[in-house]
Amino acid sequence: MQPLDRTTQISRRRMLQASGAFSALGLTTTALPLSALPLSQESAEGIKAPAGFPQLNGLEKQNLFTEIGVRPILNARGTYTIITGSRSLPEVKRAMYEASFYYVQLDELMAAVGKEIASLMGAPSAMVTTGCEAAIALATLACTAGADIEKCQALPYVREKTKVIIPKHSRNPYDFGVRTTGAEVIEVETAEQLEHSLTAQVAMIYVMSSPEAAKGPLSIANICRIAKAKGTPVFVDAAAEEPLVPNFHIQAGASLVGYSGGKCIRGPQAAGVLLGDPALIQAAWFQAAPHHNYGRGYKVGKEEAMGMLAAVRQWYKRDHAAEWKEWQSWLDTIANRVKSLPSVTTEILQPEDLSNRSPQLRIHWDANALKITGKELEAKLDAGTPRILTGAGTGMRPDQMASAITIMPYMMAPGEAEIVANAIYEGLTKPGNYQNPVLPQGQTAQLSGTWTVLIEYLCGTGTQRFELKQNGEDIEGMLYGEIYTASLSGKVHANQVTLKGTMPTSGYEVRWTFRGTSTGDRLAGSADMGEYGTVPWKAFRF
Repeated sequence: MQPLDRTTQISRRRMLQASGAFSALGLTTTALPLSALPLSQESAEGIKAPAGFPQLNGLEKQNLFTEIGVRPILNARGTYTIITGSRSLPEVKRAMYEASFYYVQLDELMAAVGKEIASLMGAPSAMVTTGCEAAIALATLACTAGADIEKCQALPYVREKTKVIIPKHSRNPYDFGVRTTGAEVIEVETAEQLEHSLTAQVAMIYVMSSPEAAKGPLSIANICRIAKAKGTPVFVDAAAEEPLVPNFHIQAGASLVGYSGGKCIRGPQAAGVLLGDPALIQAAWFQAAPHHNYGRGYKVGKEEAMGMLAAVRQWYKRDHAAEWKEWQSWLDTIANRVKSLPSVTTEILQPEDLSNRSPQLRIHWDANALKITGKELEAKLDAGTPRILTGAGTGMRPDQMASAITIMPYMMAPGEAEIVANAIYEGLTKPGNYQNPVLPQGQTAQLSGTWTVLIEYLCGTGTQRFELKQNGEDIEGMLYGEIYTASLSGKVHANQVTLKGTMPTSGYEVRWTFRGTSTGDRLAGSADMGEYGTVPWKAFRF
């Protein structure tokens, strides 16, 4: 299997002091040692367990999850939080297990762990967080109030620094970490707007590392240069990136950089790392648990702290070239299994940057030839045993039969490529029976006009408004929500209607798909909100 000539690019994304030991925030304590339980490495049989642990491969039919009715997943999709991120390393499991037997003073622990992580990751200072989202929030708090106890205690109601600047190219769902502190987001699109917006009320600038942030007037380097002249800190969200040394974000002038622990580093899922300026790191730790400040909710346990340290240690020991070669071999195994089937072609997708850095395999076929679409195959794999999740499938009946699925080997284990290959082959050669959707027959409902819409959320009822115009079976219009709006388009077949719209929100979007039945001046059905679930709705025409 060879890459396409034109390589397809993908990117991606703390206690009241009884002892007076808060002086440990000087970050000079020696790191705590881990005892040397013997560990085996990955083999053809999978990841070997530390001594004294049961040998598991994640595919056992009966396990602690099945006992409570939860079906485990063979992860061929990637490091998504919804499917619990990455598979932690054996060294991480050992560290977390061992740490659970001891009591330590958390200020002393974080100082020691932070010192070693900073040294390994090429930064002046570091701390462990409860994931990168917590790192974003704590960075914002540190830049807002420092370690001034009065300013910390007055948050979020009283603050001198009320704003955080985010370039438009960096708006994303994770900048909720900024917004959850109560800061006002100022969105900028040009260097001139950035300079004009850098007032005394600005706490920091947030930037998500991405290809867009690596070039142009609002590149990370240019933002840091402009911010330095005004003395404004810059936080770089590098959650899914490989932590290269030297850290090029800090070299570019960033004050703080955040990483997820549960992605490529393969540490605890509920952990992350905040790197950067020692004073701001100290302030971020001051804001967080166990200290009774605004960030008390971002509590890092001793198990996560030591697990994160173990993962960072291992990152700089792992043979990353060998890992890449192994991932490619797994993709070759899957591609070779299916490439002889009618209409099947394959391509390799290469990562565009340091985020989610792994090759991926995309399998294409004609569903007219193989009688199953990508969406149908994706669902079939999800429902199978073992349960396999791949990248989102494409293809839809009756008129979008060009189909594909994508395989991400990033978090797979030895032996799983053969399982995935056989399951995909089985799905493509024994698809079962799928029928084109049957369109309802009858007189076409007339839906033009203004409609009051009631959304029955999981908790509470929302009131929206449709403004619809109809031309035959085609519908266009607007969705006016309680706060946001969206353009709508859709179809009506007899009395069955489907309306779709994307509602821009602050840093993100909600994609609505309304499906319902018309009974004159009333509509009722279900509204699909993507990751937010499906809820009932009904509407009444004015």
